[in-house]
Amino acid sequence: MSQKRKDSKTRAVLKPGEGERDNGTYYYRWQDKKGERHYLYAKSLAELRQKEEDIQRDIVDGIKTEAKYTTVNEMFDLWAQLKKGLKNNTFENYKYMYNQFVRPGFGKYRIQSIKKSDVKRFYNNLADDKGLQASTIDSIHTILHQVFDMAVDDDYIRNNPTNNVLKELKKSHCFKTEKRRGLTQDEQALFLSFLRKNHEYAHWYPVFAVMVGTGLRAGEVTGLRWCDIDLDEGIIDVNHTLVNYAHRDESGKGRCYFNVNTPKTEAGNRQIPMLDFVKKAFLEEKRNQEILGISCKVIIDGYTDFIFVNRFGEAQNLGNLNKAIKRIIRDCNDDQFLKSDQPKVLLPNFSCHSLRHTFTTRMCEAGINIKVIQDTLGHKDISTTMNIYADVTKDLKKKEFKGLDSYFSSSKKAE
Repeated sequence: MSQKRKDSKTRAVLKPGEGERDNGTYYYRWQDKKGERHYLYAKSLAELRQKEEDIQRDIVDGIKTEAKYTTVNEMFDLWAQLKKGLKNNTFENYKYMYNQFVRPGFGKYRIQSIKKSDVKRFYNNLADDKGLQASTIDSIHTILHQVFDMAVDDDYIRNNPTNNVLKELKKSHCFKTEKRRGLTQDEQALFLSFLRKNHEYAHWYPVFAVMVGTGLRAGEVTGLRWCDIDLDEGIIDVNHTLVNYAHRDESGKGRCYFNVNTPKTEAGNRQIPMLDFVKKAFLEEKRNQEILGISCKVIIDGYTDFIFVNRFGEAQNLGNLNKAIKRIIRDCNDDQFLKSDQPKVLLPNFSCHSLRHTFTTRMCEAGINIKVIQDTLGHKDISTTMNIYADVTKDLKKKEFKGLDSYFSSSKKAE
């Protein structure tokens, strides 16, 4: 009969796989399903056996042994290798967000050690210390939730620690998303008039006039080719979008890369009739380029002959358009203050996407059928169109009732 091995301190019988080291600590040795040998260590026998119970529970639940050593970064890299079905610009944006905000710190933690409270603390840090907007944290959460979901599916962890965390964060921080609005008729008139009259910004008039008069997304406008528009019939054929993303090399220098993608949804493939001033804007752009000797010099995924290019013949991008808008707002408002101490109209802070809302607002004000608005904007879901429509008609209703209030007041005086 073999003699039972005992712990030198407590005289407790050591179980199979357990052992005592020369320095007084303990170890436990076991093999996984692949036959690979693993060790864990503890200062006391009681602590060792607690860890053994955790190991056995993992084995019973099918949790992978390597999960104890796998970091969030390693899990993200695996997710990035396997992820399919994302538009290239969306995928590149996800990678940028992760590398910028997750990889340097939170991403180094072992995935099995992360609890819900750790995720909350990380999101709070992004909001409070780094000052990130709710939309940015939302994007980061979208990535992490998918990464941890894959970890659950692949038996690295039992539960996803990011579940419902963002919802709780939004409530505790009282995040409010600023509602986008289009320019008013007076603001629109000021914007386009300033571009028309100001020599420094006149070259921007055609592209922004097209955006105001079509409701096209920035990528759809910058991706337009001369073959996509029929000036005789007055039709714009929207069948692709131009996307760009920034990439930094090891030296930290950034460069803008472009891709051509299919529209966001099938509804994005559409034809839009040209308003008269939109047609004139296209013709003006053509004439300006001929005078200055500018032509498209780039081929992107087989696409070329883009309408809106810079002075080097390169494709325009959202960043440049929004930067131009900021300068235009500044100088336009300065110009207004030179004319009067109390200008009647000033340009608000807005972006390219606001011009899409501006076009939608004008259609609503004109009483265009809701289905026509949906088709023109390329909305897949009617509820997206309805939300904008409801906001606009709500404002219109207030204006109409102001007139009604005046009417009632004059009626009372007549009595």
